[in-house]
Amino acid sequence: MSGLLIKHKAGNDISINCFGEVLWDCFDTGKRIGGAPLNVCLRLNGLGIQANIISAVGDDKLGKELLQQIEVRNTNTDFIAVNANKKTSTVEVKLDQSGSASYEILADTAWDNIPLTVALLEQVSSSDIFVFGSLVGRQQVSLDTLRKLLKVANYKIFDVNLRKPHYNLKTLVEMMNKADFIKLNDDELYEIAQGMGSEYNSLEQNLEFVANQTNTQKICVTKGSHGALLRFDDVNYYNSGYLVKVVDTVGAGDSFLASLIYQLCHTNNPQYAIDFACAVGAMVAQHKGATPEISILEIQQFMDPVKTT
Repeated sequence: MSGLLIKHKAGNDISINCFGEVLWDCFDTGKRIGGAPLNVCLRLNGLGIQANIISAVGDDKLGKELLQQIEVRNTNTDFIAVNANKKTSTVEVKLDQSGSASYEILADTAWDNIPLTVALLEQVSSSDIFVFGSLVGRQQVSLDTLRKLLKVANYKIFDVNLRKPHYNLKTLVEMMNKADFIKLNDDELYEIAQGMGSEYNSLEQNLEFVANQTNTQKICVTKGSHGALLRFDDVNYYNSGYLVKVVDTVGAGDSFLASLIYQLCHTNNPQYAIDFACAVGAMVAQHKGATPEISILEIQQFMDPVKTT
């Protein structure tokens, strides 16, 4: 059965590419693999959708270790370039008492310099969905590669992750105008909408404003512990969140997006898709690290423990 995003194709036959940063998230307790596009990719593969990561690492010990860790998670590394002149990226992650994260991201790393190749153009043009983030647009080499890949991509999903000072409104709006689907959180929605000239105060009004300004009728806004809103072809679908004890929020939004994509590729029910995605995001927030292994059965039991017992 085909889903809502890609018509006339079974969800398990869909191929996805995720473009952007791969890195080490460095906590007080040690380092873990991360980067929003990689987190999305790993979760998609864990759910059973074929996904590849397009990025770059340095020709160094951290880069080799990162590639090994990605391969352990049964994810292809063929489209991760090895850069002899730039270092593998590391990010210092600080968690507050509520588990919310702040990030210190080094500049000019390997993934800031992802080279364009014929193989990448062929890979993206022959695949169904192209997921790309906002952070990878902070430097010119990867931004130029992204622009070329967007020209050949078939269905484009823009994952907004605003990390000050690593973005500007002009590039964000350019990427939003090129996207078929946009995912962002409520704070990001308000900031971008106001930057674009919105005079509205409510989330729904600003969502409508951005949708009209960018001609993007499929937008999802996450609201932390309060769930999410999915606008799908002029209809709004809501989930009010799930009660969990938060350990850390790192990667919760990425797993949310991957799970939403998964369901929109498999089902024609936007409400179930947003419910499922919110459940996975909440479950990830209960764990340490961005990509804990979670089965579909565990997700279903979490969503409705009475029905599935």
